[in-house]
Amino acid sequence: MSPVTMDVYSNGNVKNLETASTTVQIDDSDFLRLLDRPRPISIERNRSFEEKSFNELSSTLSPLLFHRNVEKNSFHIFDLLDHTFSPVRSSLNTPRSNHCFEPHPVFTDAWEALRRSLVYFRGQPVGTIAAIDHSSDELNYDQVFVRDFVPSALAFLMNGEPEIVKNFILKTLRLQSWEKKVDQFKLGEGVMPASFKVFHDPVRNYETLIADFGESAIGRVAPVDSGFWWIILLRAYTKSTGDSSLAEMPECQRGMRLILSLCLSEGFDTYPTLLCADGCCMIDRRMGVYGYPIEIQALFFMALRCALLLLKQDDKGKEFVELISKRLHALSYHMQSYFWLDIKQLNDIYRYKTEEYSHTAVNKFNVMPDSLPDWVFDFMPSRGGYFIGNVSPAKMDFRWFCLGNCVAILSSLATPEQSSAIMDLIESRWQELVGEMPLKICYPAFESHEWRIVTGCDPKNTRWSYHNGGSWPVLIWLLTAACIKTGRPQIARRAIELAESRLLKDNWPEYYDGKLGRYIGKQARKFQTWSIAGYLVAKMMLDDPSHLGMISLEEDKQLKPLFKRSLSWSH
Repeated sequence: MSPVTMDVYSNGNVKNLETASTTVQIDDSDFLRLLDRPRPISIERNRSFEEKSFNELSSTLSPLLFHRNVEKNSFHIFDLLDHTFSPVRSSLNTPRSNHCFEPHPVFTDAWEALRRSLVYFRGQPVGTIAAIDHSSDELNYDQVFVRDFVPSALAFLMNGEPEIVKNFILKTLRLQSWEKKVDQFKLGEGVMPASFKVFHDPVRNYETLIADFGESAIGRVAPVDSGFWWIILLRAYTKSTGDSSLAEMPECQRGMRLILSLCLSEGFDTYPTLLCADGCCMIDRRMGVYGYPIEIQALFFMALRCALLLLKQDDKGKEFVELISKRLHALSYHMQSYFWLDIKQLNDIYRYKTEEYSHTAVNKFNVMPDSLPDWVFDFMPSRGGYFIGNVSPAKMDFRWFCLGNCVAILSSLATPEQSSAIMDLIESRWQELVGEMPLKICYPAFESHEWRIVTGCDPKNTRWSYHNGGSWPVLIWLLTAACIKTGRPQIARRAIELAESRLLKDNWPEYYDGKLGRYIGKQARKFQTWSIAGYLVAKMMLDDPSHLGMISLEEDKQLKPLFKRSLSWSH
């Protein structure tokens, strides 16, 4: 593929945005009092834009209502918290609290490190570099990754600095519009870049943005998740700022429609899930996630819900609103029915008959009971459950994947009961999933012959390392958001304390190795930006739970399946 470039003459000016953050230390008793406190004013109001069901939205969509009302979540925490966002913080060199408490030294260092990672284009910040580790080869760690920037963007939004996020959204949108080719094959128009970098020519005094749409990635795979994260971030910006003008721009509306066109087009699929190649998401190497990976399905679901809130109800938008509503119903039913695993469902699969035919089949995917891995019987607690990694013909990947399950909670792909069960599982299997450093990207790891077959003997994905059961500090922000939404802040607090005990002194590694996450990853970059930003977002969200509103969506009652999960296999 030819490099995608955008030449713009630079004015040479670089701004250093120094804005402070508010952090308030809240212990368990304080948090409970926060939840139990009565609202200062009781006002009867109409339901907010996001409280309306998808069926109602198809006829009453009005993007201007986003910022006028607040969200109400099906979980009890949202009935008690005031969903208003903090005002812009005062411009100071380091974050400070409105209270007399000094911020945690790790928190202060994290903000300084995050600001050092800012990337500028024509004097304006447009993102954050993946890592600033001068002790290792740069490879592509000197680029701005779409998925990596999400926690950085949330941190800046929570800190009252939305311009950085707006610049990023517009620059990546501009890159989307360029023609994309790999060899002689043209990629879909809606594909978003995996990453981009700023090239500065000091002789000609101009700057160029160079994008990577997968032609330089491991395995040459296009990033399926980039477009979903872009839509999710656009909604977070709109929710945080109360400004819908960015989302309503014709360019942003078109960008969303192009992304949606890629994943809502008709084909040979018999499932509402998206068929994907290995390496198309955070796990960007060969790790056996090809097929219908939970990470992509959860992000797909959340992006569809966000797009439904952002699309204008014009002639072009109405068509997509209808397509999205239908897909959401089918997708939620499919995921809640066939991807969900608890002890009862595990026992049912264990007793499956095979080679069934007709609509009355119970074992719809013809899964062989003998393919059940031994570890899953010990891993599954009596209380708890999770969305498994993959479901396709004769294949069920029973591995636990953190990102997919946390996004399922935040998007309300998981029912309230399933969300609580996921948190029960995390508490019951704390040593396996958290250990000494949060948080396992997946569990368990491939070893020996299985590792050789699945990864192709990948030396970076050896057992309990990197994507193969490694521990990734960035995931702590997703865990914290899920904990707050389900009313279990104590789990998040425990994980954050673990991270604080090591991240700063270890120089913010990309990931940790070992069953317990005890060792800095053998190829982990130091000063990894999303490790830094993930901690900041987790800390700020726990200190001010109202921030959760920008990244969480309430349950829609219209999406409840017609049958209970335990019966869905026989209907």
